[in-house]
Amino acid sequence: MRADALRATDGTECPLRAFGCVTIVSVTSNESDQEMRLTLPMSFDEFFARHHAEMIRALTLALGDVEFGRDAAAEGFARALERWSTVCEYSNPTGWVYRVGLNWARSGRRKMRRERPGLRLTETAAPEHAPSDHQLVAALGRLSIEHRTVVVGRFYLDWSEAQLAEALDVAPGTVKSRLSRALTQLANLMEDHHGRS
Repeated sequence: MRADALRATDGTECPLRAFGCVTIVSVTSNESDQEMRLTLPMSFDEFFARHHAEMIRALTLALGDVEFGRDAAAEGFARALERWSTVCEYSNPTGWVYRVGLNWARSGRRKMRRERPGLRLTETAAPEHAPSDHQLVAALGRLSIEHRTVVVGRFYLDWSEAQLAEALDVAPGTVKSRLSRALTQLANLMEDHHGRS
């Protein structure tokens, strides 16, 4: 991957240079792994070990808060464990955990009647959960949660628009329009920031 651009595995490129500074974690598997999964579903322990850290990072970016991201990931995985015999059969079980974590967090925020605008990386945050480009993270934090959610899913989790639509349970056109608006807003925010520097 070039240092000045983020490119999804299908070749789609994010036009923002700074995105190349954010650590991308994606798990790919070869065809033999896929064949084995068809006959032997992944155990929950394997699934958790493989995806826990990336879900914390993704939910932290999407929700704009480290502690909320950790709690949302914990809730998503706890519910996945309860329903593992069903969830393990989904085409994208991590997408299910992502959606459950997001829904839990939105519900929790409504109950608390407070909004936490922007991403607040605290000193207590584990370094491996803190994205490395603070200007990009700050700009991302200024987007609506719907826009952050699609940007994180598309360029951090490296899901296709179709996978993202399935994970979020929205129409593919909704993902496409949110992503387009989000990238335009991010580009403007980053340009404003660099213009002021």
